Amino acid sequence: MSKKKILIVEDDNFVAEVYSTKFLEIGHEVRIAQNGEEGLKMVGEEKPDLILLDIIMPVMGGIEMLGELKKKDEWKQIPVILLTNVGEKESVQKVRNLGVQDYLIKSHFTPAEVIEKIESILGK
Repeated sequence: MSKKKILIVEDDNFVAEVYSTKFLEIGHEVRIAQNGEEGLKMVGEEKPDLILLDIIMPVMGGIEMLGELKKKDEWKQIPVILLTNVGEKESVQKVRNLGVQDYLIKSHFTPAEVIEKIESILGK
């Protein structure tokens, strides 16, 4: 598989590091943003192939960032996977309507399973 650029938007450094390390091990490039505002800036600069996005973050949360991403034609094609602890149906429905690729609850998946899902999306 060719090298892909992955943007992790996550305010929990531990979680961001775990995923960053895994992606680097399998040969991808990784950028990390601490919140949605930083994430949007990086999307503009970096044009990632995929975004791994948390919902609850300071400054700008994931749902708000997603809304902004979908406003720009050149950004709305980027696959977004939400990785979060928020599992309420309203949130899930809201982000599904915004066109996320997948919605993963952190506690339900091991990092290896998340990576597997991401690899299958990137491989399409």
